[in-house]
Amino acid sequence: MRILHTSDWHVGRTFHGHSTLEALDGVLEAMVGLVEQHAVDVVLVAGDVYDSSTPSAAAVELLNQALLRLREADATLVITSGNHDSPARLGTMAEFAAAAGVHVVTRPHLMPVTLTDAHGPVHFYGIPFLEPARLRHVWTDVPMRTQRDAVGHAMQLVRDDLAERDGRSVVLAHTFVQGADGESCDSERDIVTVGGVDKVPVPAFDGVDYAALGHIHGRATLAEHVRYSGAPLHYSFSEAAKPRGGWLVDLDAQGLAGVEWLDLPVPRPLSVIRGTLDELLSDTTHTAAEQHWVSAVITDASRPLDAMRKLQQRFPACAHLEFRPDTVHDDRADSYASLVRGRTDEEVVEAFLVRVRNGEGPTDDEIELIDEVVGERRARVTS
Repeated sequence: MRILHTSDWHVGRTFHGHSTLEALDGVLEAMVGLVEQHAVDVVLVAGDVYDSSTPSAAAVELLNQALLRLREADATLVITSGNHDSPARLGTMAEFAAAAGVHVVTRPHLMPVTLTDAHGPVHFYGIPFLEPARLRHVWTDVPMRTQRDAVGHAMQLVRDDLAERDGRSVVLAHTFVQGADGESCDSERDIVTVGGVDKVPVPAFDGVDYAALGHIHGRATLAEHVRYSGAPLHYSFSEAAKPRGGWLVDLDAQGLAGVEWLDLPVPRPLSVIRGTLDELLSDTTHTAAEQHWVSAVITDASRPLDAMRKLQQRFPACAHLEFRPDTVHDDRADSYASLVRGRTDEEVVEAFLVRVRNGEGPTDDEIELIDEVVGERRARVTS
């Protein structure tokens, strides 16, 4: 059996205020091409299908059309819900969808979707995002405080069920597993881990032929049979260097036979550029970035005026701007009281400008204006 492992589609997500629907639609169309080219039997989506628990009509329509195209390419689908999804909404009409070859698992009942190839059955267990607090009244015989507890118990139930069945097995799980830290990025949110307490250990996934993980937006191999596929689109600039795609997983009669990475196209690459505003507007090394999504880090000593508009004249898709001067004037060790003590009003204003402008004081014209305004105020107070 040949499987394509994907996750974290986040249908409906925006990128710095820009819709990603059109770009994602093109990437999912390319995924259909991979399914046809490599004769994929099953496509997995390991959680965070939507970006919101209340997806827009346009997001629902895009997902429906993508699933239809994948089914027309002769792929069966197994889908689990993630922390961004509403299990109830995503699972609506699940029984009818299953009859059409789209299996949506949003409840932790741990009953497999069983598909068959020439070597016999393959059991697919969907573990949706598990919230321990909501499972304490369901799994009352074990501690249920963390993701580690919840996923660990779910996997034990999977192993117990497999002991009563013949065949091979695949688990889909949307969670944060130890060892994936280096692949996390800004666009992953809503799972908070402190000191590793809420991270699932890799050995929790022992006993199955393949574990298809979701939540981390960059691909990661934690063990030969335990992997993250990452998201099909870049959803933050911290993902800029991470490839987009999915794992092509082959199962033979004995179990896992091989895993290969398949690239998906990147509709618009991401670039993070750094320098003074003048350098960014003129440096030819940034020519390629003119067609990219751009995050610009401005290193001028003082914040340039109208920087975003000027950058967008060269980089039309500049979506993020950060002011981070190379040299920082730091007088924060001095209290505000010491900054004003013994100074005239004019000197206080000048000291304030130096502080907020990273060491750059007022111009001659600004000094003249300060003197004029302070003088007028002094005259009103003394009159």
